[in-house]
Amino acid sequence: MAKVCDITGKGSLVAGGYSNIVRATKFNPTGKVRKYPNLQKKRIYVPELKKFFNLTISTQAIKTINKNGAYATLRKAGIIK
Repeated sequence: MAKVCDITGKGSLVAGGYSNIVRATKFNPTGKVRKYPNLQKKRIYVPELKKFFNLTISTQAIKTINKNGAYATLRKAGIIK
């Protein structure tokens, strides 16, 4: 399973980490840290098609589905043709 949102395409990022003790005094990087998006496995029902879809989506995509509706969001993402 890829750690990428099916709707928004959000994936992991590489960010720099800093220890709190040296943050205020000088530039002292502690290496790279991989940050992952908040992905959830959801079973979404589309009433227009009378069908369920199993998706791995980010929490931002869940909010988009609640706002715009499942059919419109999945169609725009290319999951529904």
